[in-house]
Amino acid sequence: MAKCAICDKSVNHGNKLSITRSHISKRSPRTWKPNLRSVKVVENGETKRMYVCAKCLRDGKVKRA
Repeated sequence: MAKCAICDKSVNHGNKLSITRSHISKRSPRTWKPNLRSVKVVENGETKRMYVCAKCLRDGKVKRA
């Protein structure tokens, strides 16, 4: 299963809604996947490759190698 190594963001499940004539007529299951990137990260003085979501990269929660 896809999961961010920093914030543990993972797959979410819900319903996709089909809207016709201002009524929600049909619901079908769908999934939202996190935007994961494979990145080389410096952790405890070592270089590791891990999957990190784009939000953690943008917020600077990870120091890239």
